[in-house]
Amino acid sequence: MADKLQFSLVSPEAELFSGLVDQVDVPGTEGDFGVLPDHAPFMAAIRTGAITVFNDGVETKYMIQGGFADVMPSGLTILAEQCTPLSDLSAEALAEDITKAEQALAAAEGDDSLDAAQHLDGLKLVQGTL
Repeated sequence: MADKLQFSLVSPEAELFSGLVDQVDVPGTEGDFGVLPDHAPFMAAIRTGAITVFNDGVETKYMIQGGFADVMPSGLTILAEQCTPLSDLSAEALAEDITKAEQALAAAEGDDSLDAAQHLDGLKLVQGTL
């Protein structure tokens, strides 16, 4: 069993992280999941929420909005639609995003309402960590 997990976090703007870590927790659309070294392979869609990277007793968090996780025994690659280190977020900007998400949910119908509700829930969970 490998001691560390190779992890890459990429958004359209930049590669936010690439390196060896102990564990990564990810908000999946089907439920949150954790990835450790030598994990069984799978792919998952990602919902709005916080990614937590654990390494040598230190936790680093990123806010993610959509994307895909590709888990392989050799590592984890996340292709994010949008991603920002939690330390770079302002409470005011996040509150504005929540207001917009509430308005989108009120106007949504059918399957879109589920997506909008999941997005709003993820934003509120991130807000609780600031």
